[in-house]
Amino acid sequence: VQLQASGGGLVQAGGSLSVSCAWSGDTFSRYIMGWFRQAPGKEREFVAVISGSGRGTYIADSAKGRFTISRDNAKNTMYLQMNSMKPEDTAVYYCVATHREIPTTRADEYAYWGQGTLVTVSS
Repeated sequence: VQLQASGGGLVQAGGSLSVSCAWSGDTFSRYIMGWFRQAPGKEREFVAVISGSGRGTYIADSAKGRFTISRDNAKNTMYLQMNSMKPEDTAVYYCVATHREIPTTRADEYAYWGQGTLVTVSS
């Protein structure tokens, strides 16, 4: 299993950015997928999770109403659409995957991690 995050970059506060995670290896739809982020000098933070089918999602309070997680199982790709971005959204965003049956917000329950993509929001 390999995860490849992409799409990070520089965006102004209030702007939008979409990051993607390309999957290769096992059957994509069998895995719960998610996003975590880590800002400089801060702990890693859960952002969003999506079920294998894509019908179930959960967004962290810090991103609720602004971020949307989705997936296209035909393309083996997961997305995170980020709107109304804030400087505090600046972080390296990691896509993650787990073979667990129940979505989780715990980082230690995700066995697979992508390399991360840097998102910078300027004020």
